[in-house]
Amino acid sequence: LYTSPVFKPRATSTHGYDIVDYNQFNPRLGTEDDFNALVDALRERDMHILLDIVPNHMGVSTENEWWMDVLKHGPSSLYATYFDIDWRPPNRALDDRVLVPVLGDHYGRVLEAGDLEVVYWHGDFYLHYYAHQFPITPESYGLILRPVREHLLTLDYDEWVEMELSSVITALGHIPPFNTQDPDQLTVRRREQVIVRWRLLGLFDKSEAFRAALEQALDDLNGDPDRPASFDALDYLLRQQPYRLAYWRVASDEINYRRFFDINDMAAIRIETPQVFADTHRLTLRLLAEDKVGGLRIDHPDG
Repeated sequence: LYTSPVFKPRATSTHGYDIVDYNQFNPRLGTEDDFNALVDALRERDMHILLDIVPNHMGVSTENEWWMDVLKHGPSSLYATYFDIDWRPPNRALDDRVLVPVLGDHYGRVLEAGDLEVVYWHGDFYLHYYAHQFPITPESYGLILRPVREHLLTLDYDEWVEMELSSVITALGHIPPFNTQDPDQLTVRRREQVIVRWRLLGLFDKSEAFRAALEQALDDLNGDPDRPASFDALDYLLRQQPYRLAYWRVASDEINYRRFFDINDMAAIRIETPQVFADTHRLTLRLLAEDKVGGLRIDHPDG
């Protein structure tokens, strides 16, 4: 029985080749128990599965945890070397950043139209652009939270809320930058961003004044299309991220990650790296070892 890929692709996938997790089955097809039932039914008929795998590229979206980690942490991401990214491209403005060509028009026009919106979600901040979502890198949270503190001071608030928020802002100022390669600094970065998230969750859950101040600060940050200058703060925030959003038409000229042909949302991975190979093939190799798969059809081995 020949199958196209059965591992987890993007939720909207119609073909299964835009994998977002190599070590989970596609939930639209079923669970691992369902897969095992198929294997058993085939064995009863003296048959086996010829499994199609896609070790050359992944679908990039919010569902791909590896890719989202790269967008949040840049070169300091645990998965920065998993994707074939040129962190020192000819366009030096992209040093330590990934060009993400998803915009429907030039960046400035999209910005001033009010189509880019920063939102808070469970202790973290994200940028929304229609169906797209991008993480905000933790060390830039202070740019969002300092105006929150200013709004808070105009409200009726408990003293501990201002003290906790000020302490969080101070802690954010000491988070190592996303381009650090020092192992100790990487450890500090990972630890502190988790602690900051816990503390923001506490503030949001316990203080109505904090929630109101945060809502007002985000409204201000996201700008007003009738006042172009109101987008200056958002523009500055976005320039601090490990990625740069761009008009999709510039991809062929400036993109600095290898793709599957010229498809922007299919990013190539460095399968030649032993760790990437191991993490990509963990489930595949287990299925082979358990004799649940009789053979493989390897998609684009030339990659």
